[in-house]
Amino acid sequence: MSSDFLFQEWLSVYSARAESALDSLLDSDQTTPKRLHEAMRYAAQGGGKRIRPLLVYAAGALSGEQSTEQIVALDAAAVAIECIHAYSLVHDDLPCMDDDDLRRGRATVHKAYDEATALLVGDALQTRAFEILANARCEADVRLLMISSLADASGSRGMAGGQAIDLESVGKKLDLTGLKQMHAMKTGALLSCAVELGGIAAHLNPAQMTCLKHYSQALGLAFQIVDDVLDVTADSQTLGKTAGKDAANDKPTYVTLMGLDYAKKQSKALQTEAIASLDIFGSKAQALQELALLVVNRSK
Repeated sequence: MSSDFLFQEWLSVYSARAESALDSLLDSDQTTPKRLHEAMRYAAQGGGKRIRPLLVYAAGALSGEQSTEQIVALDAAAVAIECIHAYSLVHDDLPCMDDDDLRRGRATVHKAYDEATALLVGDALQTRAFEILANARCEADVRLLMISSLADASGSRGMAGGQAIDLESVGKKLDLTGLKQMHAMKTGALLSCAVELGGIAAHLNPAQMTCLKHYSQALGLAFQIVDDVLDVTADSQTLGKTAGKDAANDKPTYVTLMGLDYAKKQSKALQTEAIASLDIFGSKAQALQELALLVVNRSK
């Protein structure tokens, strides 16, 4: 990686761009019904690492100079995928799911508001995501490809399906293959989708998209393994959510199945694999390379 690339500066610029796009593309908290729209903003704008929007922007940079339509498409994709992610967290925290009171260092939506509102917030954020993509002022084929990608990653063959496997696996023993499948669906699918959305907006060719897929699959699994590690090594204040939750709920994780040392080594191996997948892009992939380092080396 070139020393000329200032990742912290890039991170600051594109994190701010993601926040600005979220603010402009979400409905105002004065929109009727006000309480629902206020709660939607509470869920979507309440902190977080913004890894998925950042992956969208980093993959979008692989085409070099961007047209106005590509910029519009990337902003729409970044907000849409963050809306899906936020909705998944709101529903994941509900009493009927993981039953958690803390998210991103503050009260979960059903605690700050109520359970019915939290359910509706998740529903509304999900539909808003697809509305944003459908209305993006870019090429129709790009909009269609992005909508299809996000729907596939979010549904029963992706994130929602992975969550179902996770709930079904409480108190049970999964083998390594089953654990990988669950994580690839529950966490990896949306991370992979973020990278794919950026590639779609950048008009990358099939060979380039294949390399991006290898990168994102390795990154997605690494992300979840690090989550498993942090669940047993970090405290709630650092994480911004309840630590030790997986062990308390008797959920299968990389740490419980393979041990802490294996999990740490595997996350590093996947980080190396992800970065190597980007070789064909040269210096244009520096942001994606740095994001892989950030994902594995994070402390929360």
